[in-house]
Amino acid sequence: MSGSKAYLEHVAIWVKDIGWHIRFFEDVLGMTMREVDGTVDAPRQYWTLGGLQFIHAPQYEGSEGRLAHLGIMCEDLEAALAAARPYAVSEMPQGRNWLRLPDGLAIELIQARPASCVAQALEIDPRAEI
Repeated sequence: MSGSKAYLEHVAIWVKDIGWHIRFFEDVLGMTMREVDGTVDAPRQYWTLGGLQFIHAPQYEGSEGRLAHLGIMCEDLEAALAAARPYAVSEMPQGRNWLRLPDGLAIELIQARPASCVAQALEIDPRAEI
């Protein structure tokens, strides 16, 4: 095998309502802020621990369907699904763990096995200096 090993560091997504997305991913999935461009109250861009980047684009009219979906490993799938209910997300035909968000983004919530691997993965800081 030649080349280097790699992993997905983040996915950038244009969203009309960045505040909604920040709240949803923090409240439902515990994906807190890693970095912000602008201020926390008025972000232009927002990165989460867990690899998402939201780009605030209120006039954006393109389909977010350029992404097939985001696969998100969950420590507790049932808790995440319960927390998602108040957010007016739509269940998709693929199953109750597939959710369509108001801006059109599709997410697949996956139960991590063992659940503790989520915490272990989030402890890794690939940008830390040795």
